[in-house]
Amino acid sequence: MGLFDQVFEKIGKRTGYEPPDREEAIIPSEKHYVLGTPLSANFEEMGFQYALFGLGCFWGAERKFWQTKGVYSTAVGYAGGRTKNPTYEDVCTDRTGHAEVVRVVYDPKKTSYEQLLDVFWANHDPTQLNRQGNDRGTQYRSVIFYYDDVQKNCAEETKRHFQEVLAKKGYGNIVTEIVPASVFYFAEDYHQQYLAKNPNGYCGLGGTGCYEPRQDIKLPS
Repeated sequence: MGLFDQVFEKIGKRTGYEPPDREEAIIPSEKHYVLGTPLSANFEEMGFQYALFGLGCFWGAERKFWQTKGVYSTAVGYAGGRTKNPTYEDVCTDRTGHAEVVRVVYDPKKTSYEQLLDVFWANHDPTQLNRQGNDRGTQYRSVIFYYDDVQKNCAEETKRHFQEVLAKKGYGNIVTEIVPASVFYFAEDYHQQYLAKNPNGYCGLGGTGCYEPRQDIKLPS
């Protein structure tokens, strides 16, 4: 994956290549490789809710969320950019504006949005701008896409909380974007649940090791 990123980043920056809009969307498999649940459905009508996060390479990020209690389904894709129906190669040029993201479908009766934010904050370094570890580029930026004001406020509150913790540990400022949810485009099927299909696959995900959940979280009954 790292080599793919380097190649296409060089193509985009050296040739001025601009990825085109595409009329055909990428269609994922019907079922989650690990959970056996749908990747695409009318989830809200089923009583579930969405969360959308970017925290570096989406392979390792997705695994963290499908392992989380109360999560019904996950999928990786692209969001926050300007190109319609981008491919992985398009995104790797660093010219589409998209971030690699994980869309989480969760049961609000079994987990909370704040608990999903705990997974987000604990598993990457939000003080790194447009990178996570050796993965570099805007596609790896730290970003929370919120679907309503409740999610927005929760994201901002946990960000403030974690900033206080990081400051005490000598870290710099959190650079995580908190922005309205944009169109989610599915990534290619081979990216979906990649680390379950490829147990020895690359994962550059790593947290700061100092995240502390807020003490006032109300756990679902």
